[in-house]
Amino acid sequence: MTNNAPLLELREISYSYPGQNSPLLQNVNFKTDNEQIGVIGPNGSGKTTLFQIIMGLLQADDGKILLHGNTLETDKDFFRLRCTLGFLFQDSNDQLFSPTVLEDVAFGPLNHGATPREAREISILTLEKLGLKGFEERITHRLSGGEKKLVALATILSMTPKMLLLDEPSNNLDPTTRDRLITILREQELPHIIISHDLDFLASTCTRLFTMHNGQLLPCEEKELHSHEHVHPYGHKPHQHGT
Repeated sequence: MTNNAPLLELREISYSYPGQNSPLLQNVNFKTDNEQIGVIGPNGSGKTTLFQIIMGLLQADDGKILLHGNTLETDKDFFRLRCTLGFLFQDSNDQLFSPTVLEDVAFGPLNHGATPREAREISILTLEKLGLKGFEERITHRLSGGEKKLVALATILSMTPKMLLLDEPSNNLDPTTRDRLITILREQELPHIIISHDLDFLASTCTRLFTMHNGQLLPCEEKELHSHEHVHPYGHKPHQHGT
């Protein structure tokens, strides 16, 4: 570990899809430590792709990813990163694959060396903290969309990550579940990076804002993030505000 190095750093990350004439990501430089960051940008601008590169699900064409100042190169290095960063997929169905909620939440601790008894205890405690007590034996694929999102979050929190990467976590949530998710993120007080088109959600969970533009991850103007109240015909239903 390098002294005073940030938790996560990207240096000159570039990526192009096969057959693409111009790069999707071009020389992205970014570092963060104990921060709550929001990322906005148009669909197709590379936000999710950048998360996948960070987690080692895609390989960058050029550049380096550093964890605590150490460059990640091998599969073992990225396994260590996945023990440190918790990644919430945009679609919970891509994250949940076990028959029951308890099995899904326990998978991570078991994979990281916990005994079955320890993994069960960790999972039950994590579910309780997220307001999901009694969900242990629920059939995962029968859960509502909001319930799946919270269970997916439990699967990464059960591994005690040092930072969260959340891809559109508030998408298609009812207002009650959305508010519950905001409360959970505030209570966790973990560093996180959140991709979202929901500016009010970001204002409630983040202190800095970046945007993906022309293949670059750029800080937005130094203006205070704030949520707002509003009245319109769809104000009581799940909806989003444009970026």
